[in-house]
Amino acid sequence: MESKPSHLPAISLMLLAVALFALMDAGLKLLSPHYPPLQVAALRGLASLPLVLVWVAWTARPNTLWHVHWPLHVLRGVLGIGMMFGFVYGLRTMPLSTAYAITFVAPMLVTAMAGPLLGEKVGPGRWVAIVVGLVGVLVVLRPTGQGMATLGGLAILLAAICYAASAITVRLLAQRDSIQAMVLWFIVLLSLGAGVLAAPNWRPLQVADLWVIAGVGLSGSLAQVALTEAFRRGEASLIAPFEYSALVWGVGLDLALWHVLPDGVTWIGAGIIVVSGLYLLRREKVHMESEHP
Repeated sequence: MESKPSHLPAISLMLLAVALFALMDAGLKLLSPHYPPLQVAALRGLASLPLVLVWVAWTARPNTLWHVHWPLHVLRGVLGIGMMFGFVYGLRTMPLSTAYAITFVAPMLVTAMAGPLLGEKVGPGRWVAIVVGLVGVLVVLRPTGQGMATLGGLAILLAAICYAASAITVRLLAQRDSIQAMVLWFIVLLSLGAGVLAAPNWRPLQVADLWVIAGVGLSGSLAQVALTEAFRRGEASLIAPFEYSALVWGVGLDLALWHVLPDGVTWIGAGIIVVSGLYLLRREKVHMESEHP
């Protein structure tokens, strides 16, 4: 009797990637009060670039790095700058866990965009999940009363939209370009683009912040490699739900570093978003199984 391959390595790598990204985001939040958002975005790219270059040089052939679909790479770089700007701007005014609760809507936005942009069929069940997820975001943002519908909250939502649009470009690029090319040019374009935009208001780096910047670069690079390897080893529908473990890390880091916790309404909104996201992933798996019995 043939044994089934273990899913544990893929799941473990996904959990590791989420943890490393959470550490990177905590570093971005630590930097956000001291530097403009675009400068933090540039520092995130520049700190990761040396390690990415070593990884690319070790694993890729030079010709696979240059013969790529440049317009889509440039678009992804622009979206990356918008994503980093919005996320860092929002982190200045809200807990990491609250920011995560809002960004969890990104997978639903990817599904919504995949219909018109990629020609993928999005059935009624998926649309219901998308609408419910957006309701969860409204609960977190609370656009009326004493809510979180501040510029910071809206900036995080902008980051989620840019992330979702960037994911669409990844689906298109993956059909013809290597993973190494996608990672390399994203980091290069993020570093250059955000650096040029941040130059007029660039603030000198403080010595005390250098270890945080180095940590952002190291954790971001390792997280990217772990995430790529996780999706290489396991089915997306299996490992994607573990992305929600970021909320646990967000709460833990908020408590350890800033001594804050999300309020009750934020927990309710986050729960709505997570449940609708899990339902959407389940529908995706059923849809794929029906296409490939």
